[in-house]
Amino acid sequence: MTESETIEFKKSLAELSEGLVSIVAMLNKHGRGELWFGIKNDGTPVGMEVNDTTLRKVSQAIAAHIEPKLYPDITAETLQNKQCIRVTFSGHDGPYYAHGRAYKRVSDEDRKLSARELENIILQKNRAYKGWDAEPASIKLSAIDTGRVSRFLKRAGLPEAKPREALEKLDLILDRQPLNAARLFFGKTSGHRLRCALFAGTTSATILDQHDFEGDILALIEDAQRYILQNIHIGMRVEGLERVEVPEIHPEAIREAVINAFCHRDYRDPDDVQIAIFKDRIEIRNPGGLLEGMSMDDLLRGNLSRRRNPIVAELLRRVKLVEAWGRGIPLILERAPQVQFEERADRFITTLPRPPETRKQGSVKKVGENPPGTKRNRQQKRRRKRRRKRRRKRRRKSSSRCSKTTH
Repeated sequence: MTESETIEFKKSLAELSEGLVSIVAMLNKHGRGELWFGIKNDGTPVGMEVNDTTLRKVSQAIAAHIEPKLYPDITAETLQNKQCIRVTFSGHDGPYYAHGRAYKRVSDEDRKLSARELENIILQKNRAYKGWDAEPASIKLSAIDTGRVSRFLKRAGLPEAKPREALEKLDLILDRQPLNAARLFFGKTSGHRLRCALFAGTTSATILDQHDFEGDILALIEDAQRYILQNIHIGMRVEGLERVEVPEIHPEAIREAVINAFCHRDYRDPDDVQIAIFKDRIEIRNPGGLLEGMSMDDLLRGNLSRRRNPIVAELLRRVKLVEAWGRGIPLILERAPQVQFEERADRFITTLPRPPETRKQGSVKKVGENPPGTKRNRQQKRRRKRRRKRRRKRRRKSSSRCSKTTH
């Protein structure tokens, strides 16, 4: 047994004060840990006197000098015929303080937290209780767009109402102040953008097109889907007597990936949702990785939906863009089995591979064109040829009339 970020050794109770510092350092970093008395730093048991008095001394010191309150397990243990004291603890009500100061575990050392680190721990704790979407926005009720409220109510099947009444019914107003979620859906300016770009190859070296969109979240979701569909290949198939457009990537996979990006992004991060279309793939990027305690395996297994923005998710559910059961990821996997998910630099990236055949110039049908060599394709070519011939004939006639008028 050796010291680590979650295990600390102390030779005797003479180091009890330092031991308390180690406890809060491990709690603030990992939320759990073990503290041993009667063991040297190199892991060699040296033993100590262990009785009710020494166990009580440890317990009383923890109760008196660590905040918030902690209730550890304190037991007597025997290692190599040496009596030791083992303190095991866990807690998630941080930041924890020892003697009025906060610390964090770094390797096997305890370092005092800086003001910025302490602020981040407090902010993460507050986020667990109150999401960004539930916080008051820095706007007045007059900044809410009446038309956007009206369209949302109609789309959600709710009765028409004035903005204040609608926000109250949707629980989007607190002490006469609209919440961030209200601004995101109904604000005259949402404060957020969508950035889109089309690249010539498989890297961002050459940009063919780029566009930034502004608007409410519902408009941005539509803009994202439209931009993707306008910049990928669209094929055709015949169903009965009608032709049906067939995008190279299933529209439902695109739709769910875009909605997930806006629904689960970290809105405290000032960066934007980004759509990057490459020759071989589409990347949909949003600020904010997976929530704490959630792994990529949890995500891929599906049927597990932890919500960073519960109010945003509920409003999207009302207009039938998301489901309460979190089926977005399973649906993407079903419609685009080669999809890849990854976290990179505190960003969540959904990558939708493009079919290999669409990367070869001229290999994909134009909209409305039948496959080369087929009877329908030959008929289309003949019709185009006749139309060009008629246009040339009309131009010659027009030219002839103008010539006669001049003479």
